[in-house]
Amino acid sequence: MKRRDFLKWTAVSSAGLALPCGLPALGRIAQAAQGPDLVVAKGASTPQTVRAALDALGGMKRFVAKGDVVILKPNIGWDRNPQYAATTNPDVVGALSKLCYEAGAKKVRVFDNTVNDARRCYRQSGIADAAAAAGAEMVHMDSRKYRDVRLNGTALKSWPLYGEIFEADKVINVPIAKTHSLSKLTLGMKNWMGVMGGVRFRVHQRLDESLVDLIRVIKPTLTVLDAVRILTANGPTGGDLGDVKRLDTVVAGTDQVAVDAYGATLFGMKGSDLEHVRLAAKAGLGVMDLSKLQIRRIGV
Repeated sequence: MKRRDFLKWTAVSSAGLALPCGLPALGRIAQAAQGPDLVVAKGASTPQTVRAALDALGGMKRFVAKGDVVILKPNIGWDRNPQYAATTNPDVVGALSKLCYEAGAKKVRVFDNTVNDARRCYRQSGIADAAAAAGAEMVHMDSRKYRDVRLNGTALKSWPLYGEIFEADKVINVPIAKTHSLSKLTLGMKNWMGVMGGVRFRVHQRLDESLVDLIRVIKPTLTVLDAVRILTANGPTGGDLGDVKRLDTVVAGTDQVAVDAYGATLFGMKGSDLEHVRLAAKAGLGVMDLSKLQIRRIGV
């Protein structure tokens, strides 16, 4: 299934969540046919946990077709080792890369617009080695590939975004779950700041609205939230192992708002405690109310 066809399919299936009251049985049948909205997998082996989460969603072949070029967008923003939980766990990235190739992907490319020096971030995070071991290509982002994209949003009318996000057949968002001094938490929606060019700190003035504006145009095929280790304080950079909590958990789904809403619960919050999640749900960009979702929890 090509990305444009998948987006049409998800739009149709999402509409099923809002069926008229007179058709509850049809709604349940449609939901059961498409499988769970979210999968929460927990296990000691990160690669096995990632695989189990994707299998529960229908397998990577549901999302990636033979010949696809796939972008993986982890959080690699900081010059930190994996144990500090400031960057996406490299085993999650490696496992997803492998699954994409098993599904028939032609190429898997991995990148982020880092805050610290990109070469050090890629290396220190362990993601460069994990991606290479799985056959994926680590990409140092090219300033010539940003293009001005009309967002027509509340805070952002347009912004330079990395063109490959829109050119790839499939895009998988791979954020880590951690605290953030401005947005409370940084999960899937916040991770899209890593495809922004320009002077990014300007969006901090209206950060929550800006994050919502970004997901008006950035529609990932899949979001896989890394909660193997979460950073519970002093985010987004971390630096104190006392702030790190090991959960050995992966959350996967097609609705990035729903994934973030569930991610908030890992910190004792609700989705509505995050203003950008609340605003995104209000704008109809995803589902925040977890009671309306079919969530499958599995142990590995």
